[in-house]
Amino acid sequence: MKRAALETPLKEVYGVGPKMAKRLEKLGLFSVSDLLYHFPNRYEDFSEIVPIAQLRPTGRGEKGVCVKGRVLEIKTERSPKKRLYLTFALISDETGSVQAIWFGQPYLSRVLKKGEEAIFAGRLEYGSDGLFLVNPVYEKAREGMLHTGRIVPVYPETEGVTSKYLRRLVWSVLPSRREMVDFLPAQIRDREQLMELKEAILQIHFPESWQKMEKAKERLAFDELFLIQLKMLLLRTKWQKNRAPKIRFEVDWVQKLVAKLPFKLTNAQRRAAWEIICDLAGGKEGLKEDGKIETVPPMNRLLEGDVGSGKTVVAAIAILVVAHNHFQSVFLAPTEVLAIQHFRNLVKLFEGFQILVALLTQGKKELAQISASGTSIEKVKKADLVWLLKEGKVDLVIGTHALLEEEVFFKRLALAVIDEQHRFGVKQRAALCRKSETVPHLLSMSATPIPRTLSLALYGDLDLSILDEMPKGRQKVATYLVPPSKRDGAYQFIRKQIKEGHQVFVICPLIEESDRLGVKAAKEEYERLKKEVFPDLRMGLLHGRMKSKEKEEVMGRFQRGELDILVSTAVVEVGVDVPNATVMMIEGAERFGLAQLHQFRGRVGRSEYQSYCLLFTETGSAAVVNRLKALMKIYDGFRLAEKDLEMRGPGELVGVRQHGFWDLRMASLRDAKMIERARQAAKMVLEKGLLSTALKKRLEGMERE
Repeated sequence: MKRAALETPLKEVYGVGPKMAKRLEKLGLFSVSDLLYHFPNRYEDFSEIVPIAQLRPTGRGEKGVCVKGRVLEIKTERSPKKRLYLTFALISDETGSVQAIWFGQPYLSRVLKKGEEAIFAGRLEYGSDGLFLVNPVYEKAREGMLHTGRIVPVYPETEGVTSKYLRRLVWSVLPSRREMVDFLPAQIRDREQLMELKEAILQIHFPESWQKMEKAKERLAFDELFLIQLKMLLLRTKWQKNRAPKIRFEVDWVQKLVAKLPFKLTNAQRRAAWEIICDLAGGKEGLKEDGKIETVPPMNRLLEGDVGSGKTVVAAIAILVVAHNHFQSVFLAPTEVLAIQHFRNLVKLFEGFQILVALLTQGKKELAQISASGTSIEKVKKADLVWLLKEGKVDLVIGTHALLEEEVFFKRLALAVIDEQHRFGVKQRAALCRKSETVPHLLSMSATPIPRTLSLALYGDLDLSILDEMPKGRQKVATYLVPPSKRDGAYQFIRKQIKEGHQVFVICPLIEESDRLGVKAAKEEYERLKKEVFPDLRMGLLHGRMKSKEKEEVMGRFQRGELDILVSTAVVEVGVDVPNATVMMIEGAERFGLAQLHQFRGRVGRSEYQSYCLLFTETGSAAVVNRLKALMKIYDGFRLAEKDLEMRGPGELVGVRQHGFWDLRMASLRDAKMIERARQAAKMVLEKGLLSTALKKRLEGMERE
């Protein structure tokens, strides 16, 4: 039989028919290489074969037991209700005997013959007739041990594909791992004391000991983080080879803008603004008026800050400096609602400056002429706006994905601000950079606080500015976990807040009802509240399936105070500003991560009024309650993000695939030490010229995954 190669399709592997190949594809397994990188998600320790006389029942959470014995009796019969086949066996060794029972596996009485010796592994429980091995896996003693008598891997499964089947299949293709070229440079492998790749693949699937399994996990986890870091550093190097317009610092304009703000900039805002200004000028030396440097390496910076930390003002300072240098800026927002809000706020902020600001979304095309004498806003045709951008006459354009359309082009684009940058992929950012005769500086913004270690892993190609201070005078939003018994009291409290002239958000996890999930949906909750609870109040509904014009109309009415209550899905998570709203009521709070709940909470408490966040959950799970209680105690978004990472894992903080990355199979983004080790190793590769052909090939393979 021909040995399978790494690139061999699984459908060509012995024991995999067309039907099974389709099932394996559901797990993302197409080739032998895919299978070898389909790692176990846990292990069962059946390495110790116990004499039957020494067997004791296994408690909840305890490992199962493994025995070796001869089958004295085996039979299959129907359960009393004749719905289920039960197979019974009596197993004996020289110390005693034990019963085994299998549910719904009648074929076993034909496969396991009386008098045959086999190894059995599983849970041991008390039944009406004494101790029973319940649904044990088994192997005949002459067949070797894959499922028993060792540390046994348990794999991610799908319908029709069991771990038992996967163990056999992996074992059959393991010899192909010998083709693997270890792409990790020997210098790094030796320095980090890492296992060789071929050995790691063997030990991760069929470990000889727990120690070797841990070493295999370390090697494979290091590989994942190392490749991410190396890819990020290469992207950074490639980006810095570009040249962007040099933007000189206009101190008078910045001082004028800062002086008109209704609040004092925090030290964090000042620090971030200065870092950006230096980047635009090509470093501190570029700030000197020598007139020699016309282009500089382009900025690629992430401005990360908590809800309400003032990211937009920092971006506005950069936009103003760019405008005074006679270059253009673009401000990309993820939703039309947010783009319109940014347009209104920035037009107001730039009052008194000579600047032309435009808005371009699928539904809105507006132009704001701002001067020292006043501001005029007019609607324009898209063709006219596109022409103005192309001629370089618009200083700042704010918009959504509509800005990425083919006909939109800039003459002198120097700065691209990307709000909620995780909503835009690498390809969208690249498309934006191709829309000008000049390469722009990039300033990405994120209102989702991320622990520094996670930022290093996800944004290794970006410089980082963190706004870790809140403006003075901002009140904390009082947060409560409301039990079902106090729901009516919460409704009375909401009515009181509205009577005092305030407004309320009600957030639901879904748009429409789902029996399977059993959580509240926005449409149904809106109808229920309107008919049964607040029939006399003005209510609105907002969700992602509404047309842009409908969403804008509802949000506009709420912002103008024409609605008392807005029932919404997560579309209001980021950026929406309604200073008069004082209550954020969240249904099905367990469905959201802490970071996302913190984002919702940030929609209120944006004025001098005391605000409240009410968390509702139908589950009584202690783990859920403890997690939600963290929100009652912690108001710092970065600390909450750390907590979320600890309790729920990185997927709740940020969608990794949204960043153009691949799934992490083995590494943990919580492992700060390993992330730093991987980063240093990646730097070493570039500094010492260790980028081998094998390593380049592996990096290319990552882009296809």
